[in-house]
This record gives sequence, structure tokens and C-alpha cells, in this order.
Amino acid sequence: MKILYISISGNTRSFVKRLVSYAATEHNTQIEVKEIQENSTLEKETTSFFTFVPTYLDGGNGVDNGDTEILTETMREYLEYQENFRYCLGVVGSGNKNFNHQYCLTAKQYAQKFDFPFLADYELRGTQEDLEHVFNVLSVAISNI
Repeated sequence: MKILYISISGNTRSFVKRLVSYAATEHNTQIEVKEIQENSTLEKETTSFFTFVPTYLDGGNGVDNGDTEILTETMREYLEYQENFRYCLGVVGSGNKNFNHQYCLTAKQYAQKFDFPFLADYELRGTQEDLEHVFNVLSVAISNI
């Protein structure tokens, strides 16, 4: 199992690290991770992966007027590079539920743009229940390849 993620405030990084630990200790499953950062070298992906992305938007309300993705564009560019998105099995989004309709909107927009499924969500750093749920969702997605 492989996860590509971007983390701005550290919440996504924390969740992914805890997910890796949970998978190893509870399910004897190894997860390879790659953090995409602003200075990351664009590379061609050749194996399946999942994308984890937080929500950072500027303007709009996520319903009837525009919004602009900010801070996470590097992940979008990475997915676009040599059509890496073709290897993405789905996206997991995070955000703050106080943002109402904009909660996890970046992940939902990625799913629509790149035509891969929006698999799961969690708020901020996520709970233990979120870890278990996301792991199960990813495991099902892999078993359906």
C-alpha cells in the first residue's frame, strides 16, 4: 500500500504517520509514504497509490460561488505530471467541519477533476475510529484492484 500526501499544518502528516503505525501493529501491513512538498521533484509514478489532501481554499463558499485552491497546488501538479493520477486509487480528505460545505472540498474537487473516488474523510488530525475506518476503506479499495 502506498500513500502520497501533502501536509501544510502537520495534521495530515500526523494522521498518515499514525495510520502507518496502526497498519503495522494491528494488521501487519506496511504502508509506503511519500510527502509531496513545494520543493519536491516531480516523478513519474508507476504503481498504485492513494492521495491524502487537506483543504485550504481562498474565497467562495463551496456551493454557489468560486473558490481557489491554495497551498495544496503542489499535489495537484504532482498528480498532473505525466498523468500520475492514473495510478491513484482514490483520495482521502481532511479539513475542519466548521467550514461547512468547504469541508474536504479540495479532495472532492480532486476526485472530480481526476476521475478517481473520494474514499473517506476525517476532521483535523482524526480520531482512532477515523484511523480504523480509513485503513478499512483503503484495504477494500486495494482488494478490488
